[in-house]
Amino acid sequence: MKNLGYYNGKFGEIEEMTVPMNDRVCYFGDGVYDATSSRNYKIFALDEHIDRLYNSAALLRIEIEQTKDEMKAILNDMLSKMDTGENFVYWQVTRGTAKRDHVFPTDTRSNLWITITHKDVIDIYKKVKLITLEDTRFLHCNIKTLNLIPSVIASQKAKEAGCDEAVFHRGDRVTECAHSNVHILKDGIFMTAPTDHLILPGIARAHLIKACKKLGIAVDETPFTVDELMNADEVIVSSASTFGRSACEIDGKPVGGKAPALLKKLQDEVMREFYEETE
Repeated sequence: MKNLGYYNGKFGEIEEMTVPMNDRVCYFGDGVYDATSSRNYKIFALDEHIDRLYNSAALLRIEIEQTKDEMKAILNDMLSKMDTGENFVYWQVTRGTAKRDHVFPTDTRSNLWITITHKDVIDIYKKVKLITLEDTRFLHCNIKTLNLIPSVIASQKAKEAGCDEAVFHRGDRVTECAHSNVHILKDGIFMTAPTDHLILPGIARAHLIKACKKLGIAVDETPFTVDELMNADEVIVSSASTFGRSACEIDGKPVGGKAPALLKKLQDEVMREFYEETE
């Protein structure tokens, strides 16, 4: 075959393969992968790549169904079906198939994907051209990507701590939550982080700001600190599914509860708009 795809024991040409929409990799990028080249039907540095894959999976608490020897056997068997021995060999293990939820399931079986495509051995002596760019790979929280592994891990930690959300901070600056924005009410002012590259510009956040402006509540879109969070009159987390819920505890310490009337006024307006638009 010119190329091959594999999914949990089924294989065929890549163009003919399908995978379940509920595979967690589709929603969260919740998986690990490795890749290497083959020549003469031999996979280069296979043991090292296998070891790295299993180490990555262990760090994410993904249990791989296959042993290392079984994994190598599957890869070599797939490779033997190719028309040529020179290929790019890619394989990934996802956490499993389950209903979409940031908190990951612990009772699902992992899924194994493999793709093998023809690729000539690269000419190592051919010169290449380069450019320089600022490394911002971990500074794109403002983009709602499928690469949600940090949020998955944080949500799991929150659950295991008996909590509903995890609040992120960079140094002392509060940014956002694992899958929500976070805001505070202090002295009658609604404070929320600016929509820079450190937070996702939440739709619910925008509607809270809209409600504040309608109600005459001042809005301050500047960074606030962990200390300000802990000492706020009210702490609010917002998302498309939770609108604007208030927090009562952070890290085991009571928070908020100092401006209940203002909080309810804001929540009432948000819900009024929701019900009006969904009639």
